[in-house]
Amino acid sequence: MTDNELGSFLRARREAVTPAEVGLPEGPRRRTPGLRRSELAMLADISVEYLARLEQGRDRHPSPQVLGALCDALRIPLEERLYLRQLLKSEESDFLCAVRPRPQREVRPTVRALLDRLEPTPALVVNWLGEIAAYTEGFARLARPLGMLDGEAPSLPRYVLTDPRAKDAYADWERAADEQVELLRFGITKGDPETTELAQELTITVGAAFTDRIAAPARVARRSGTQTLVHPEAGELRLAYEILELPEGDGQRMIVHLPADEAASAALDLLNGRRPGTLRAVGS
Repeated sequence: MTDNELGSFLRARREAVTPAEVGLPEGPRRRTPGLRRSELAMLADISVEYLARLEQGRDRHPSPQVLGALCDALRIPLEERLYLRQLLKSEESDFLCAVRPRPQREVRPTVRALLDRLEPTPALVVNWLGEIAAYTEGFARLARPLGMLDGEAPSLPRYVLTDPRAKDAYADWERAADEQVELLRFGITKGDPETTELAQELTITVGAAFTDRIAAPARVARRSGTQTLVHPEAGELRLAYEILELPEGDGQRMIVHLPADEAASAALDLLNGRRPGTLRAVGS
């Protein structure tokens, strides 16, 4: 571990969590975003001084129990816990849940039924390799003209990082590439040979655009936000997205897209052949 990656990770995660998300009052005006150091220390049942040492890199060897408490307090998902295990090269991993040794390429019937209920919302399920395991017809109508579903095993990292069409599809391609590598980073720590093979493939096929990102200090992967896609039929689409971790240790996540404004709402309805207003803009 170099350059205080653990401390940077913990501080970034603390600043990304709001008091409301962990059941705390907002309190007086805050000088910095997210939780105060004292609030996280209280939730994890450790001292403020010890948390400061961890964040500042003066202590880089917390026990698995302390890491588990911090992960629980910060609502850190399984993939990021696995990343921390690899980062620390800890022999103890009692704070982790058991995981499947290989990425799941099939979804459970209940997940498939949930996708059906979400129609015509663009939604998909990916595993930790970023492979697309299932999706709604609404997502197919959005993604197929962009080339996202080409090939027998569509993969978001391969599409974003290697397909030249992706740079036209994403208005902010640099950010999209950052997010894919950050999500993939946690999968690399699982020791799955297919994940290692994908990383080696991208190292060769993408070069510095991949290796520079994977070598950079870890950042908290976005779980929600807004992105803009440039669609050949619908034009520019501002989409709000949420990334939801699925239970049962499948290592899968569901990504749901919703129109972020009225223009995107109308365009998606047109793509889906639905009456205007079927997909309402977020907040409308």
